[in-house]
Amino acid sequence: MASRSVQLVLHYDGAGFSGWQRQPGERTVQGILETAVSRLCGEALTVVGAGRTDAGVHARGQAAGVRVPEKWSASALRRSMNAILPDDVWIAAAFEMRDEFHPRYSAVSRSYSYFVGTDDLASSPFRRTHELVWRKPLAFDRLAAAAEAVRGRRCFRAFAVKGTAPEKDDHRCTVSDAAWREREGGLVFEITADRFLHHMVRFLVGTMLEIGEGRREVSVMKELLEQEDNSQVSQPAPPHALFLERVEYPKDLYLRSE
Repeated sequence: MASRSVQLVLHYDGAGFSGWQRQPGERTVQGILETAVSRLCGEALTVVGAGRTDAGVHARGQAAGVRVPEKWSASALRRSMNAILPDDVWIAAAFEMRDEFHPRYSAVSRSYSYFVGTDDLASSPFRRTHELVWRKPLAFDRLAAAAEAVRGRRCFRAFAVKGTAPEKDDHRCTVSDAAWREREGGLVFEITADRFLHHMVRFLVGTMLEIGEGRREVSVMKELLEQEDNSQVSQPAPPHALFLERVEYPKDLYLRSE
């Protein structure tokens, strides 16, 4: 049967999911999507994500790919899936892609944001579920210097969960942008890289917050980037304030958008 490759751009609230990846007996984003698209197409289909977000992590630009029968246009698939998906998942856009498109391996960059609430309203139930409430003073210049240290192609073994990448993997990632930004009500850390290791952004944020608070020196970032394990890294920041914002692909992989 003839089929077409479709990229789905996803928004989801991670609070109600045990992460992205399908797991027996658990509610996951991949599982919810596969149930919906398989129901519509009348056959078991696999949805592949650009990355595996952890339990509690949100997305405003996760990318996923699925091959569907040719009768389904990207726009019809988006409309029909949105009609049956639960309220905490929404397909923001759908694109018909070339056959060689792969959601994970074709991606050239991924971008994350981590939100820290520093004002009194950060404790509101409308904000504390998606921001890390932080009451201690943070020195912005120290945060900025710490973020600057991670730019470039570096080994992030110290900022990853041990054993989640193959032993032969060099744990090197190319960070094209990393910066803290002031916003109304607090701060946000924004980072873009070609790939991310397990818990990498959360380890980075946890360490940088301790630097901003004055509990660790700015120089510790460069020291950690030279280490062979994660024994000296700070505790990872909680998942609920982390957002996968977007995934970028080469433009020549797109056939048309709907």
